Parts: sequence; C-alpha cells; structure tokens
Amino acid sequence: MSQSENKMIYFDHAATTQMRPEVLDAMLPYMQSSYGNPSSIYTLAQEARKAVDESRESVARILGSRTSEIMFTSGGTESDNAAIKGAALALRNLGTHIITTQIEHHAVLHTCQQMEQFGFEVTYLPVDRDGRVSAVDVLNAIKEETILVSVMMANNEIGTIQPIKDISKAVKELAVEKNKTILVHSDAVQAAGSLEINLKDLGVDMLSVSAHKFYGPRGVGVLYLKRGTPFEPLMMGGGQERQHRSGTENVAGIVGLAKALELADGEREELQSALSKKRDRIIRALQEKVEDVRINGHLVDRLSNNVSVSFHGVEGEPVLLGLDFAGICASSGSACSSASLEPSHVLIAIGHSAELAQGTLRITLGRDNTDADVDYLLDVLPNLVEKLRDMPSLSTHS
Repeated sequence: MSQSENKMIYFDHAATTQMRPEVLDAMLPYMQSSYGNPSSIYTLAQEARKAVDESRESVARILGSRTSEIMFTSGGTESDNAAIKGAALALRNLGTHIITTQIEHHAVLHTCQQMEQFGFEVTYLPVDRDGRVSAVDVLNAIKEETILVSVMMANNEIGTIQPIKDISKAVKELAVEKNKTILVHSDAVQAAGSLEINLKDLGVDMLSVSAHKFYGPRGVGVLYLKRGTPFEPLMMGGGQERQHRSGTENVAGIVGLAKALELADGEREELQSALSKKRDRIIRALQEKVEDVRINGHLVDRLSNNVSVSFHGVEGEPVLLGLDFAGICASSGSACSSASLEPSHVLIAIGHSAELAQGTLRITLGRDNTDADVDYLLDVLPNLVEKLRDMPSLSTHS
C-alpha cells in the first residue's frame, strides 16, 4: 500500500486533537459579535455571561456535579496545580503529607516536588508492571499528617486506567474512621471524553479536565471542586469563578469546551467501541509481525485508543522520524530528544530498562482514523523496525 505524497495520518491524539467544526461554530460569536466582558452589566456583556452560565450547566450535567462545583481554568496543567496547591495550602494546619504515584503527568509530579520545597512531604507510590496502583497501596501510605491523595484516572503514556472509585471510597472511609480530612484529586485529562465520568459515583473531591484532549480548543479546562472542599485560590484579582479563580473568563473557550464535551459524551460508546477494535488489531498485528516487542499498560483496563509498544534494539526517535517521513504522526514513550536522553518516568516505573524505555512508541487513535489508516501503519511500521534493527549504528547507543 502506498501513501499519497501530501496525506498525513495522525496517530497522536493523546497529545492533542483537532478542534471539531461544530465547536468552532459555537465559539465564533464570542470572538466577534458577542465580545462583552461577562462581569459587566450591559446587554452585550450579559450575552457573554449567559453563555458562560449555560456552558457551566452543560459541563456539570455531563460530569454529574452541581453547577457551582465547576471551575473553568486555562487547561489541565492549571487545574492540577490549583487542586494540589489550593488544597494543600488550605489544609496545611491539619497536616503536610501528600500521596501520589510515580506515573503521574508532570503537571502533578512537578507541583508535588514544588510543594516539597515549601515543607510538605510527598509519597510517590510505585505501580505494578501494568502501571496500576491499588486502594490497598494508597491506604498503606496514609499517615497521621496525610491531607491529600492525587491519582490520575488514566495514564497518558500507557493508557492504563486506575481504580479511582475504589481508591476514593477506601480513603474516605478511613478518613471518617479516624475523624480526619483527606482530600482526593484525580487528573482525568486523558480520561475525559473517553471514559464515563460520574462525579456523584466517583467520590473524588477534585478532578481535572482539558478541552483539547476531546476535540475542543486549547487553553481552557475544568477543575471540579466539590462543595465544601477546603481550597486556597492561586489566582487573585476580580473574584471570578466564585472567588476561586480570578481573571476575565475565556468565554469562547468555555463555550467550545462545553460543546466539545457534549459531542464527546453523545458519541462516546459508539466511538470507543470502534477505537478499541482498531487498537486491538494494531496490538495483535505488531505482536505477530515484529519480534521482541512488549505491549505496555494493562491489556484490559486501558484507554480504547492507546497502543504503547516497546521495541527491543531500536530507539523511539528514529522510529518516529521514519514514520514522519512516511506521513504518519505518532509519539515516543520516551523523553529522549536532542536535549535530553532521560527515559520516560512512566516506563521506568513499570520496570523497563532505560534502553527499552527509549525504544517505545505511543500510537493514539482518534475519531477520524480509518481502517485504511491502520492498514498503512501496519504496512510501514514492522518494516521500519526491521530496517532500523539492521542498522545498529542508528538504532542503539554505543
């Protein structure tokens, strides 16, 4: 099978997604005619206020929360930072111990490391070979000073889904038993749009979402903040978002986020079923066609669009360049670049050697990927890996 010269096949939907036309259409009025500041009182401004309020109601309905519990942010990174710092600072008189995992996104890990500089203690829980942490693991790490647990809903590199409901339930039961306050936060940036999120059922106190992971605009996200959750705002100013996050609202972005989430929610079951079939087909074919491969992440409890595969004897960067030359966009499970040869912290945490971690490829499917796209990938990738293995000077470090 040959690829047309100018065609590009995009298999990096975990990094970002293309904004849907329906989302852009919903946003445009608030970039042009209805451009008022929602905090003003005249009619033009109140059009913007109405759009923000209706978007908040839509997001709350889909996520299963109260409208007042939805706080709009600039994206997943801000939501993670605000959750961890805001909760920790609000509870610092009750304790200074935070629990997270070794495979969190850097928005969580680097925030926790910063909190250590401010005198907090952080436990970074190990995970099993599938990248999972159990409720028992979390409970065993809780101590008298524990005030916050942050565990991601689904991993952005290997696709493993964590048992957040079980973790939250166990933490809350222990907190009641010991008459303590222990908050639970989950980074759901990779999960939103792919997994059903019912906050009433999930039991967390805080949850982070980012619009550009489900075909919405970049630069806008959500922090779910359960009513009554202790929280110190990071952004001070005009007191927007119920005093939790000051700053003039990104009206067009908020409208786009709500529209994208609404579309994703309506199509979720059908789309995820189709994606999981393509995912499983890629995994089976790579196992059959390529020697010495390892599929990363839980084989069942994983995102429907995620394929993370490590190839012995090659590095991810030459694989990515070869795919790019063939018109295929994917990403590496490694942080390997011209500036850094450090392997992915996620892959090291699940037991990979540094060499194997640097030979990892992440393929993440999206709603526009076709069976023909998968055919082409499976035509190109095995041959590419074989060719690179025959060129040891290009595939391994001396």
